[in-house]
Parts: sequence; C-alpha cells; structure tokens
Amino acid sequence: MSLRLVINGEDRVSRAEPLTPLVDVLRDEFHLTGAKVACREGFCGACTVHLDGQPVVSCLVPLGTVEGREVRTVELLATAGELSPLQRIMEEHDVVQCGMCFPGILMVLTSFFQEHPRAERDEIKAALVGNICRCTGYEHLVDAAVALAKRS
Repeated sequence: MSLRLVINGEDRVSRAEPLTPLVDVLRDEFHLTGAKVACREGFCGACTVHLDGQPVVSCLVPLGTVEGREVRTVELLATAGELSPLQRIMEEHDVVQCGMCFPGILMVLTSFFQEHPRAERDEIKAALVGNICRCTGYEHLVDAAVALAKRS
C-alpha cells in the first residue's frame, strides 16, 4: 500500500502501514529527524509537527489519517539557511536545551505566535503546557518568547 502526503511542501509517498505513527514515518522513511521520539504517549510534545497548520503530537497520529494532508516539520522553520524569528530570539537569549524537547517547543510556539503575536507571559506559558523540558526549566525560554512578542 502507498499513501500520498505533502511534507514540507513536497509531495511524498509512503509505503508504511496506515497505523504506523507519523513520527516514525518522518524519521525512518523520510529521514526528517527533527521530531523526537520520547514518550510515545502524546504528553511530552517532543514529536510535535504541524498538520494542516495545527500542532499535533505525531506519535499519536496514524499515517493513514494524513493522506493528502500538509505536514510541516521543524526542518522547515529555517529556510535558505536563515533562522526563523523565533529561532533567532532563542539564540539571542542563549536558550540552551539538550535538543530533545526543543523542536516540539519551536513548533508549538511558531503556531501559537501566528495566532497571538503579542502574547503575554501567562499566555505563552499556557501554550507550552503540552511540552515537557527536563533540562533547563522554562524561564529562559519564556523570557525569549516574551521578547519576541514585544517586538511584534
């Protein structure tokens, strides 16, 4: 069986079984390793991607449900070697993460800021509820996100 989907603007065909988690297809078949596999239960947010513009935890999304739909991964945030404004502000604020949760956090915040460009600190914290960071806590990350909101 083959399923057609659009990944980062490119038409792709997967030969994986329809019940295969999207994160596994992205990583194993298409070598897009930005989405991380951590909990496989949908509560940590490390595997977050955008599906038709909305953030989803891709470990819980069966491949068969994304046929013909648009999937965007963290690899698409930096285009032509240029970091996105969110990535730049994180770099400017020295937000240091191990890399496990960070792609999911970037995907959640990218979507969040599209709808709430001038968000307040409490709104940003609420947006991050589904993302678990075990390394640094969240204060530097939230500080950087608040700085981005103030620039809008």
